[in-house]
Amino acid sequence: MTHSTLTSQSTAPSAASEATHTIANTPFVPARSPASFADSPVSRALEQPLLLGLFLPIQAGGWSASTLPRTTDWRFDYNLALVEKAEALGFDLVFALSQWLPKGGYGGVFNGEALDSFMSLAAMTARTQRIILVATSHVLYGPWHPLHFAKFSATLDHISQGRWGINVVTGHRAIEHEMFGWHRIEHDHRYELADEFLQAVKQLWAQPDNFSFAPELSSWKLDKAFVTPKPTYGRPLLVNATGSDAGIDFAARHSDIVFITSPAGSEVEAAIAALPAHTARVKAAARKYGREIRTLLNPMVICRETEAEALAYRDAIVAHGDEGSFHRFDSDAHAWRGNAEQRNQAASRAVGGNISMTGSPQQIADYIVRLHQAGVDGVQLSFFDFQPDLAFFGERVLPLLREAGLRY
Repeated sequence: MTHSTLTSQSTAPSAASEATHTIANTPFVPARSPASFADSPVSRALEQPLLLGLFLPIQAGGWSASTLPRTTDWRFDYNLALVEKAEALGFDLVFALSQWLPKGGYGGVFNGEALDSFMSLAAMTARTQRIILVATSHVLYGPWHPLHFAKFSATLDHISQGRWGINVVTGHRAIEHEMFGWHRIEHDHRYELADEFLQAVKQLWAQPDNFSFAPELSSWKLDKAFVTPKPTYGRPLLVNATGSDAGIDFAARHSDIVFITSPAGSEVEAAIAALPAHTARVKAAARKYGREIRTLLNPMVICRETEAEALAYRDAIVAHGDEGSFHRFDSDAHAWRGNAEQRNQAASRAVGGNISMTGSPQQIADYIVRLHQAGVDGVQLSFFDFQPDLAFFGERVLPLLREAGLRY
């Protein structure tokens, strides 16, 4: 997209040097990706054949609308222990969502209790040494100004020595926009606003001198703005989660990683069949801008020593499906008692995840191998009962991924 204050030049960016532009007659200084520095934490993570991440449950209910008893907890100490365990297992990164909901949340187990993603992961920078921390931020909501965002992120990147990342999201739920005092912004226009925001932020990270910018669409302005310290390796890791045309184009121009979902739903075999075309589309979009982008998927892992035990575990999760949570998502209070399609949807919500993988350690490892063959560059894992299930994955599945050549 092109605005009157942002004019693209003819040269395409390289993977290490992003697009050259002129902003309000000010030369655009390329904000180098952390992947362009051989010694950065991001480059070290990308040496792995498969990125391995953990999607933290900093919100009540985690990712599963089920009341089956479990340890999963949204509180800080629980999530910090998960991050420390993931780091000890050699995971590359952790994610956390950003959630803005009215009192009561979605209902049921999703009661609205949640930590702030940016603040909680910021605190974890001082308690970790190697793992990359990726916080989700709604860049269009309320308090964020590009200068705040650039300064805070650069500071955390400096504290973590290059282990800070941002999952840039624009927000899609009307209730969230309304909480901040306005009506929901039209889908593609949200990405136009986010584009102006991120262009300014990247300049604040890269510009050696004061920087002024008056965007065409947004209400904020920059006048002789400057940010120090500069990020440790060019800029923090940038991620966004999308599947739309506008979102994929945004990711192609700005992001290092795009968080995708399965176009065919949560059933693993259908997902594996649909993902090659989808991942190819995302990567081709980035190459149009002379860039390379990685894809990341969020599987829910249900694993036990045998397939029978894993299926029994899954059945117990579904049997305790929380209708109070589900119908707030689906606007159908009778889904658990409805037709086959409605019951399948309810079961998927009870289990959670972009896709769900159920089986023995070897079956789970085989699924992950096939996802990688389908063009998925990394998996951001979720579990129903996070602490014991993560430990079991590390003990029984991770060695199989090493044997398969996906992890060093």
